[in-house]
Amino acid sequence: MTYSVKFLPHNISVKVDDKETLIRAAMEAGVHINASCGGGGVCGKCRVLIEQGTVEGGISEQLSNDDQEKGYRLACVSNIASDLVVRIPIESQIDTSRLNEQTGSRHTAKATYSDVNELRQDGLFIPPVEKIYLELDPATTGDNQADVTRIINHLRIHHNEHRLTMNLDLIRKIPDIIRQGDFKVTATIVRPVRKDGKNEIVNIEPSDTSTRNFAIAVDIGTTTVFGQALDLQTGEVLSQHGEFNSQISYGEDVISRIIFAEKDGGLEILHQKVIETINKIIEKILKQGKIGRHEVTTITLAGNSTMAQLLLKINPSYIRRDPYVPASIMYPPFRANEIGIALADHTIALIYPGVSSYVGGDVIAGIMASGMYRESELTLYMDIGTNAEIAIGHKDWMVCTAASAGPAFEGGGVKFGMRATKGAIEDFSINPETYEPMIITVENKKAKGICGSGLITLAAKLLEIGVIDSRGKFNQTLGTPRIRQTDGIWEYVLVYKEDTQIERDITITEPDLDNLIRAKGAMYSAALTLLEEIGLKIKDIERIILAGGFGSYVDLQSAITIGLLPEIEPEKVTYLGNGSLLGCKINSLTNALRQDVAKVVNMMTNFELASTASYMDHYMGALFLPHTELNYFPKVKARLEKLRK
Repeated sequence: MTYSVKFLPHNISVKVDDKETLIRAAMEAGVHINASCGGGGVCGKCRVLIEQGTVEGGISEQLSNDDQEKGYRLACVSNIASDLVVRIPIESQIDTSRLNEQTGSRHTAKATYSDVNELRQDGLFIPPVEKIYLELDPATTGDNQADVTRIINHLRIHHNEHRLTMNLDLIRKIPDIIRQGDFKVTATIVRPVRKDGKNEIVNIEPSDTSTRNFAIAVDIGTTTVFGQALDLQTGEVLSQHGEFNSQISYGEDVISRIIFAEKDGGLEILHQKVIETINKIIEKILKQGKIGRHEVTTITLAGNSTMAQLLLKINPSYIRRDPYVPASIMYPPFRANEIGIALADHTIALIYPGVSSYVGGDVIAGIMASGMYRESELTLYMDIGTNAEIAIGHKDWMVCTAASAGPAFEGGGVKFGMRATKGAIEDFSINPETYEPMIITVENKKAKGICGSGLITLAAKLLEIGVIDSRGKFNQTLGTPRIRQTDGIWEYVLVYKEDTQIERDITITEPDLDNLIRAKGAMYSAALTLLEEIGLKIKDIERIILAGGFGSYVDLQSAITIGLLPEIEPEKVTYLGNGSLLGCKINSLTNALRQDVAKVVNMMTNFELASTASYMDHYMGALFLPHTELNYFPKVKARLEKLRK
């Protein structure tokens, strides 16, 4: 038996089998419903309203009695039992409006050779894929050498190109192409990373197309995917665009996706979803940049180890199982269309290598972009997110690790958590006498939730005023109606329902604060553990680099106040932004610096926190605001004491 399910406000209908879950039906229809737990029914993000029809199940402790009476259900545990009309409330929908905004100027880290003029000055502007125009001598009775030999000899004699190869597919095309161009052609040549490698001719085109040589750089994030189109003649970024990773419908963290990939057909689905996202971005940036697909000669991609394996359709199961082994940390160059990327058959794909199961190519790309591997300052590199990656070191050595911080920084595990889109509370202050809040939302829209950076600021301000204690528990004696108990849980009302988009009071609860404390504790204790393992202390850190889109929005003082970041002078903190994308850009512009990639990977020593004895001790100490050891945060300690006098 099949049923029809109509999703509002999209007005999209889909036919599904009896007992199918609503979340599956939404996936079939191409309709996004927020879901952080991968279908486990525990995050409460996939709340939908059943306007017509019947479902079985869907009731959870994540839904209040009032919600249940109104017809709200959780889509991931609702089984379809009739034709349905389902409304997706605004807080359960995806919003891409802020993805392509540029963050404001801050203490931006100087990227290695991010200015193409510097590359030229140092003789390093040598893109890994080059196009060379050739005016060949036409074949005659007296000069009847083979077409391929003619091309190779011309490149060797006139352009000093040696060790040249080409594949059989190209050889098949050459006779017609060179005559179509009257023996005037353009050769596309891929440079090897190793100096003793071979230069591969991957394409021959009639006439002179040497000035039309473009690259694409792609950061494959767990949550978002960003792409840039680059002119390999000038080094200019011609266009860029970002989209949410379509895989988020199957789980918002890598572990949820690995579990889904282990199901029948799961790996293929996740592979196809990320390819669809990449192709959508490619289509937009090529159109914006007025570039033909056949004019793209190379695409460079970076992502964490799980994202890389899902992209390449490699079983990621063993990444999450002790001893946490990825299939590979290095990947050879390959034709982009081999995995479904919608580019020409001569376009070469390059993927950044990783270090371990949880320190992937996105971190290596960011480290390359930051230039920390060339500097003498002891630097702490932090990419804040669900899987928080940390590296410490300088030009002589580096150590790294990954901490499972959980989804709190991206709105997961928080009752009214959401991404930083329109209506998300991103800034907050509180009156120290009345305890009334003042909030600022993204784009100054009516509030509909709390984003990760807003959550950090909330916790810091509530701690400073004494609304919460160092354990994240509310002071129940303050005499304000905003501190209340609902269904046995203490909370603080940020916005009453009449002032929201969602017709519910928006609150921050003690479980929300617990999740934040665990997330920040995981990051801080990971850094502390790394330093201890190499015989250093927090005070030895000379510079902090915050990478990733989330890091660009974090309020530094608030992050230090809650113990997410070590206490350090603000001028020593720099914001790299999307280091992964920047690293892909640099990789696209200079073959010379590509040789440094292997060097960086080889100089990284990875620590698995699960097998590092001191980590759990440090973690338990970090489960307070800012920390049980307040001597780590003397300025925060002094400020809190002063505010509470």
